Amino acid sequence: MLRILFICAKNQWRSPTAAHIFKNDPQLEVRSAGLSKQSPTTVSAKLIEWAEIIMVMEKSHAQRIRDSYQHQLQLPEIISLDIPDDYPFMDPDLIELLKDSVAAALEAH
Repeated sequence: MLRILFICAKNQWRSPTAAHIFKNDPQLEVRSAGLSKQSPTTVSAKLIEWAEIIMVMEKSHAQRIRDSYQHQLQLPEIISLDIPDDYPFMDPDLIELLKDSVAAALEAH
């Protein structure tokens, strides 16, 4: 199983939606986290070490992870899905974007 960590800013809408829609995929093990200290689950070294791939919603999220962790950890591949913070949790348009973006990222991987 491929371990994917989905990351967004606050772990409220995009990354939890991604984890929810892919949680039953037999080929994937997924978790989600946020970059904000107020996130329900905050990005940590332990989560990054667990992941084989990190999928962030915005390029700036990838840079923040690199800035915070690249000097202490071997970072896995980080892929930006380029999904703006415009959708609530489980929004049908967000689900469609995530399915398409993750499928394309996995195919390229």
